[in-house]
Amino acid sequence: MSERLPPAAWTSRADLARMVAALGSGTVRYVGGAVRDTLLGGTVNDIDCATVLIPADVIARLEAAGIRTIPTGIAHGTVTALLEGGNVEITTLRHDLETDGRRAEVAYSTDWREDAARRDFTINALYADPETLELFDYFGGLADLAARRVRFIGDADQRIKEDHLRILRYFRFQARFGAEPDAEAEQACTRLRETMKGLSRERVGWELLTLLALPDPTETVQRMHELAIWQVVMPETCRKELQTLEHLVRFERDQEMPPKALRRLAAVLPPFPHIAEAAAARLRLSGKQRKHLSCLAAREEADAHDPRALAYREGLDCAIDRLLLGGHPVDTLRDWRAPDLPIKGRDIIAAGIEAGPQVARVLRSIEDAWIAEHFPPEPRVRELLAIKVNETKEN
Repeated sequence: MSERLPPAAWTSRADLARMVAALGSGTVRYVGGAVRDTLLGGTVNDIDCATVLIPADVIARLEAAGIRTIPTGIAHGTVTALLEGGNVEITTLRHDLETDGRRAEVAYSTDWREDAARRDFTINALYADPETLELFDYFGGLADLAARRVRFIGDADQRIKEDHLRILRYFRFQARFGAEPDAEAEQACTRLRETMKGLSRERVGWELLTLLALPDPTETVQRMHELAIWQVVMPETCRKELQTLEHLVRFERDQEMPPKALRRLAAVLPPFPHIAEAAAARLRLSGKQRKHLSCLAAREEADAHDPRALAYREGLDCAIDRLLLGGHPVDTLRDWRAPDLPIKGRDIIAAGIEAGPQVARVLRSIEDAWIAEHFPPEPRVRELLAIKVNETKEN
């Protein structure tokens, strides 16, 4: 008897059934993460489908059924169906014609096994019939999933040569799903580690952040470092930074704080803003991410002396992350909101300081005193205003 995908909330979606009916019985199967994660009893967020239909036919059939589509990856055979319960990517079966480690030239296929053979890991090459939930496993993915084994399909070297990013993907999947590392996979990743230098920086950055966001990537990152794989993409990391990451992950749990990729990225970098900025630029992080990483790199032991002052000056997110990186409790910042300074520049002018640069200097000195006194209410700020204005006039 064939194995079947256990029923889940997403497999009963009416909008998915309507999509499958529009494409035609036997033309489409669920594939990849949704199948894998359902078998593991996990949460399914994204649903991918494979189909024997070419993209033009997918679009025509869905639109005839009143289902809108977007040609999100039409050059690679992917169409996105816009469904009420969440969008679904539908990709035509393919086989590789030519690969250079960064991109592939593909041709459409009607052979399910041929499509499975071009995927990376056996646990990602599991298909399920949407109507019967029958599973199709061409390369032993079910056994590997049961054994928590992340294994390349076929020859590991060949899979990596087709796409060098698969080195990072292997370790990310190992951190998420694996038990014992696969020796063949590790050896291939080690042999071909230098090929990652030719990868798109955005792709490398995404993989690293996704790995670091997992519940506990410590063991995997340490293993990558031992194999000199981590250093190819993160040459700044030394053993000291690996210890910082290990301590951070443990302390996050102690403080009941959820994982955060940028915080962990800061942990594997030496605490110097110029190094953080260079790494952020290399990984093509967003402006907001770069600013946050630089803020974390400026951490110091004094951060723990007055956490709320730190949060006021640097922002709550940066302050919390800096405290965690330093192994300091964050209790004083839980549910805390930074107050607004009760006075403005116009109050200083009204007190007798002529408009100009001097107003900003007086305002800063009042703010510094207000922070040092732990944000007292307005009456005390008015007293500070009088004191600072008198000092300014006397000078």
